[in-house]
Amino acid sequence: MLCRLRLTTFISSSREQPIFSTRAHVFQIDPSTKKNWIPTCKHAVTVSYFFDSTRNVYRIISLDGSKALINSTISPNMTFTKTSHKFGQWADSRANTVYGLGFSSEGQLVKFAEKFAEFKEAARLAKEKSQEKTELSTTPSQESAPSVPGLLSPLTPETVNGTEDERLMPDTTQNTDMQLETSLEVFPHSICTVSQHWEVERAALKGNNAKLTAALLESTANVKQWKQQLAAYQEEAERLHKRVTELECASSQTSGITMQRTELSWTIEELEGMLNAKEDELQQLKNKIQNASHLQIQRDTVSERLQETEFRNQELEEQVRKLQQCLKSDQLQQDAFRKSLHSLLQELNGKILELTVLRDSLAKLIEVSL
Repeated sequence: MLCRLRLTTFISSSREQPIFSTRAHVFQIDPSTKKNWIPTCKHAVTVSYFFDSTRNVYRIISLDGSKALINSTISPNMTFTKTSHKFGQWADSRANTVYGLGFSSEGQLVKFAEKFAEFKEAARLAKEKSQEKTELSTTPSQESAPSVPGLLSPLTPETVNGTEDERLMPDTTQNTDMQLETSLEVFPHSICTVSQHWEVERAALKGNNAKLTAALLESTANVKQWKQQLAAYQEEAERLHKRVTELECASSQTSGITMQRTELSWTIEELEGMLNAKEDELQQLKNKIQNASHLQIQRDTVSERLQETEFRNQELEEQVRKLQQCLKSDQLQQDAFRKSLHSLLQELNGKILELTVLRDSLAKLIEVSL
């Protein structure tokens, strides 16, 4: 603040007075690429036109604390170019750079451009008048506003999974062994499919629950932090109001104090805007917490459905066990039947062999009797 007061005192001592002021974001061209803009401040600052009555020159000056962001003398060869509806630029060959200003509205840009043209013409007339008065005038520096292609104003940059569960129910056949085998193969596959589906859904629910819990904790922490920031902003606003009052009481004659009061007023407005934005964010967080409670109710409902599905799976497993037991008993009966058939077949073969022998014997007897 002390350095800034010294710089303001220097401006006042040189008989330079601000004749027009506005607020804008200040940029300078990147000296290495000559294409990209580099912001010289994080927020909008006051940009003023000054007139030096002793030297008959006009200057554009902008301060950020004790730092001079712009110190450009207007010459007749300078040109202010509007590259968009809120951004303009001009080249200063003495400073070997190109300045850019970003305004909050198009009207401010138009007003600044009109003042630039007006003071440029005044500088041209003052230059011609000084050349007429003296013959030993120095050759003015040739300043031009080169067209730099590609210069643009800074731009302000302005989720659902679906799952389908297809269940394949086995086709039943008649009362045969193939029906039992097919049922035994299809039922475990169906149970496995349902179990895998609900396991995936359970894992997703657990993940969503964890995310909701983390979001609630983070929201609570952010609310506390923003409340502290709001209190700090309110204290800063009160301090700035007191400072403005002190400056108004101290002096209303110097241009430096007038500039400070203007900047403080702009800062207060910005802080009030930030306070309103924080209040909106708090309301959004409250809405998110209400949505989280609705999601919790949905999670409980899905958990109940999951329990019902698990109970149904247990019933299906019990049916599978019964079918397996029936299949085993049928297989045992088939084995016993096969054994009895095998013994009957052996006995039948023995009887057939005896009948064959008997037939051969009867045939021989018939031949002998003949």
